[in-house]
Amino acid sequence: MRNLIAKLALTAAVLGGGLGTAAADTANIWVRADGSNFMPRIVDAYNKAHKDQIKLDIIPNAEIIPKYGAAAAGGTAPDALSLDLIYTPSFAAAGQLEDITDWAKSLPYFASLSPAHVKTGTYKDHIYGLPFSADASVLIWNKKLFKQAGLDPEKGPTNWAEIAADAEKVNALGGNIKGFYFSGNCGGCNIFTFTPLIWASGGDILSADGSKATLDSPQLRGAIDLYRSMVKKDLVPAGAQTDTGANFFAAFAAGNIGISPSGAFAIGALNTQYPNVDYGVTFLPGKDGGWSSFAGGDNFVVTKGTKKLAVVKEFLDFAYSLEGQTILAKYGSLPVRGDIAKDALKDLDPRYQIAAEAMAKGKTPYSVVFNDLINSANGPWTQMINEVFFGDDVDGAIANAQETMQSIIDQAPQK
Repeated sequence: MRNLIAKLALTAAVLGGGLGTAAADTANIWVRADGSNFMPRIVDAYNKAHKDQIKLDIIPNAEIIPKYGAAAAGGTAPDALSLDLIYTPSFAAAGQLEDITDWAKSLPYFASLSPAHVKTGTYKDHIYGLPFSADASVLIWNKKLFKQAGLDPEKGPTNWAEIAADAEKVNALGGNIKGFYFSGNCGGCNIFTFTPLIWASGGDILSADGSKATLDSPQLRGAIDLYRSMVKKDLVPAGAQTDTGANFFAAFAAGNIGISPSGAFAIGALNTQYPNVDYGVTFLPGKDGGWSSFAGGDNFVVTKGTKKLAVVKEFLDFAYSLEGQTILAKYGSLPVRGDIAKDALKDLDPRYQIAAEAMAKGKTPYSVVFNDLINSANGPWTQMINEVFFGDDVDGAIANAQETMQSIIDQAPQK
């Protein structure tokens, strides 16, 4: 009898120990549709290697910002979110994100994370977002058309004069061939690809802390003159004036555009979908040389009050590992850890190395009202660019945008 009792006690102890073992936990993460190629891959790789799991929801690009805002306000938000980095200050200011300063600064590779992402992830000296995915703006050119025009197909433009001269020579080939393309009615496209021309020349459109609009500068006016001159010389297709971004990449991919500002995403898209287009990738140059880039992509943010912080941290640690960074790079995101970027990209198209360098040294405008200033179809930036590129009142458009931007900024909470 004593032996039976002892055995039962031992069994109970074993079962009790088993019941006391922490069960696998699951965290819910959202990502915008732009990340639908790489995010499922890295989540799948994480889930296969870890006890805790990630449940991923892919949200349409146009819906994710208002949907997350409503969910956060209503207490139904996901545990974490891969968020377009430009919106991080807005959600931090609204008090909807977890302060992850101590965790971020404890990461041994924190100093190697994309500076532009970290800057936009910081609000009032506290960190609310860390780099997750990345893109960079670059300049691409059609090597076949360059060769036909008598240009060196292996050499892209290195300053504004070369952009104009090369575009003119390609344009002279005639037919449906045009020298240059940009989406002339797309605020987001032009903050991504036009602003770096200004930055590389020493100018800016906002102060570093986002508190002042600085549009009216020689650098902005010079970059405008570059685009206007190419439009007047008919180097740009007429459809560019009304393009709200639908042909941002497609125009170049058709094979009849000489030069176009674009993004690193174009490398993978051209390689897989348009393999017959022979192209080069270089930096977006300043007026007299130098270069700059818009550092785009997403920050990883945590919803304030989540109970799944440990799982979220474990997932981000995996994403930052060489395995994670390599998966992200393979499926469309530039690495966000500069110290292992070359290793993560080593088996990919070498043109990605140029884009990675551009991103690592790129800039991202800081503002808690970025959407109202830049992305909104009715915002001052979008309203200005179409007029200054194609209209008659450059001075009036700049003055109006400067005044409206500053008014919007003055009514918003600041850094």
